[in-house]
Amino acid sequence: MFGVKGGNLVYVACNFWGRIWYGVIGIRHKEIYEVPHNREAQYIFVANHRSYMDIPAVVRCMHQPIRVLGKYEMVKYPVFGWIYRAAVILVDRSSTEKRAKSVRALKAALKKRISIFIFPEGTFNETDKPLKEFYDGAFRIAIETQTPIKPLLFLDTIDRLHWRGIFELTPGRSAVVFMKEIPVHGYTMKQIQQLKQHVYEVMEEGLKKYRVTPSPREELSPIPLKRSN
Repeated sequence: MFGVKGGNLVYVACNFWGRIWYGVIGIRHKEIYEVPHNREAQYIFVANHRSYMDIPAVVRCMHQPIRVLGKYEMVKYPVFGWIYRAAVILVDRSSTEKRAKSVRALKAALKKRISIFIFPEGTFNETDKPLKEFYDGAFRIAIETQTPIKPLLFLDTIDRLHWRGIFELTPGRSAVVFMKEIPVHGYTMKQIQQLKQHVYEVMEEGLKKYRVTPSPREELSPIPLKRSN
């Protein structure tokens, strides 16, 4: 496992690889900011999960130190598995002890001023609804560490590569929406469900707005990125 600097460099390399790969396969990456985003702030990023293309979308849209919570099963893939092991905090849901180890690793990243990224649905949403039910993990960690939640919406990954299989890849736009951060100050551990439901409703409303109203080819105008001094 790499140290902090080594892990950060892996994500920089992955972002560079993503730029090249997107160009080769004809995917146009787009970032939409509903409010100015501070890349120097620390967040728990959460996003909807419907496609194998969600992981490339993560490395393309993240421009700050980040660690992603990912499935342990992915490490068995040649070459990719080695990179995955180096850059991702692995979660093995086969036991309570192993899940707890992943949570400790996520908290350790936050203590080192590194943001974390979690898919709160856990697995692909294969339903006809905008979102599946959320797990508690991201919201429990947010309250325990007092780290704000930053919802993201992956609008087109399901159109670029359907969860049915890797042979349905199609070129086109892949847009990511950065929504307004959700502070957790004032929330207690007894209010995990309340926070989780609030984030769920915000993301569900956003997905309905962007997925229903605009046409698939419509260009959306992003708000300029605000950088910290």
